[in-house]
This record gives sequence, structure tokens and C-alpha cells, in this order.
Amino acid sequence: MSLFTGKRNADGSFDWKNALIDSAIVAAVDFFTTLGGLGVAGLFEDPIKGLVAAGISAMAGFFATLAVKRGVVRKG
Repeated sequence: MSLFTGKRNADGSFDWKNALIDSAIVAAVDFFTTLGGLGVAGLFEDPIKGLVAAGISAMAGFFATLAVKRGVVRKG
């Protein structure tokens, strides 16, 4: 099963637990890769701005992953 494909519980309801866990993992990867990219590019001079940028990236990844998983659920 793909990371970006949602799934259902045995009773047919959407599996929110695994969707939230997967979204949090993607958000963490986005957060740390943004910090790393800012550091490598030499743009991490102001830590607050860097953390805000990484937080925005993480939240975008979290909600995008959650939206995709919610919209891509196998029928059946």
C-alpha cells in the first residue's frame, strides 16, 4: 500500500489514526529538510525566520498528505 493511499477500518470507517501518523511523519521530514536546506544555502542567519519557514513547510506537508489520504481511499 502506498503512503499516499488511505485505507478503511474493518467497519468501513476511514482510518484516521494511521492517516494522522503518516501525515506527521511527512511533516517531520518536511520540517527537517527545510532546516537543512536553509543551512546548506546559508539562509539560516535568523533562527526564528528559519523555524517559521520550516513550520510552514511542515504544516503544508501535513495537511496536503492528510487531504490526499482522505480523498484517495480504496472502495470496498
